[in-house]
Amino acid sequence: MSFSKRIRQTADSIWQASHQHPFVQGIGDGSLDLESFKYYMKQDYVYLIDYSKVMAKAVVLSPDLKTMTSFSHALHETLAIEMDLHRAYAKRLGISEEELESTTPGPITIAYSGAMLAEAEKGSLAELIVAILPCAWSYYEIGTALAKIPGSTEHEFYGEWVQMYSSEQFGEIATHLINLLDELAQYKSEKELDKLEQIFLNTSRYEYLFWDMSYKQEGWPI
Repeated sequence: MSFSKRIRQTADSIWQASHQHPFVQGIGDGSLDLESFKYYMKQDYVYLIDYSKVMAKAVVLSPDLKTMTSFSHALHETLAIEMDLHRAYAKRLGISEEELESTTPGPITIAYSGAMLAEAEKGSLAELIVAILPCAWSYYEIGTALAKIPGSTEHEFYGEWVQMYSSEQFGEIATHLINLLDELAQYKSEKELDKLEQIFLNTSRYEYLFWDMSYKQEGWPI
């Protein structure tokens, strides 16, 4: 069994909880409260800024030109395409550019971003990859699953989201990360693999918490 399959299997209960979360299911069937989606878009926008910083760090940690190029491409996809989607959504949802840019990150947003950035700063490309992989991989899984729901890709507000995260273009990013992780894992001891698995589990948990935070529009208590 490949290392990616191993950690995906270990994290399955967490991922299934994300798949079945009412926020995610609400995107698919169109029942999600629009205010929750607006909250999500603002929080995800500031999250993606830190996610992009991690991708940039991956370029630095890359062992060869081919890997550098692939992470550079992924960084471009995030900055130019994913964030453009958020800005377009913001405009359609009545969120001003000033409001989007001045969003205060919620507790889960800060914790999740901080966990990714911390792993990126440790200097290991493998640790960096497992920290961001639940985001790229689970979004593609979720997007692909939701795209099978009749009418999900045509919804006035959520259709474009489903289209993007179920796209072959986005799937290629997740596949690249998976393949690179499996390659790096070949040279790791079991102790090192266990550590990587724990990082993957933690950021998988943060993915679930991010959906839950957005659904409840949960900010700081004070």
